[in-house]
Amino acid sequence: MPARLKALLLLAWALVRTLVRRALGKGRRGLAAFRANYDADRLPPVTAGERHELGQFGRCISCGLCDRGEAERILASSGRYRGIMALMVESSRSMPDFAAAALAFAEVPDAVLLEKEAGCPTRVPMRRVAAFVRAKALETSSTK
Repeated sequence: MPARLKALLLLAWALVRTLVRRALGKGRRGLAAFRANYDADRLPPVTAGERHELGQFGRCISCGLCDRGEAERILASSGRYRGIMALMVESSRSMPDFAAAALAFAEVPDAVLLEKEAGCPTRVPMRRVAAFVRAKALETSSTK
């Protein structure tokens, strides 16, 4: 059987099976299905508001301005903190290991984030990023 025909048959079978299951009310859907698939990976669901906010977080252009003056804090963290820019990029471009990111954010007071926000050329909402990561870290630790 040609590969293309086999692929079409498999796709058609999956579609028919999915439609039958939905019609019979079987199968996991929605949040329960998401949790069943991703809780083991410690990936929490996000609300519509959080999805919108994630779009705002991704403004970082990795200019490094927010890392000025952070050398002492980076050294004192014993590897938990690599700088504000790394946190902004990692926390906004993918769903990080929130527990690890929260440990890094613990090294930076919100007052410092406020100061760095003011000097950010793209106005990354650094305190909101930190609050989001901290909240998701708590959520992932409570689902274990």
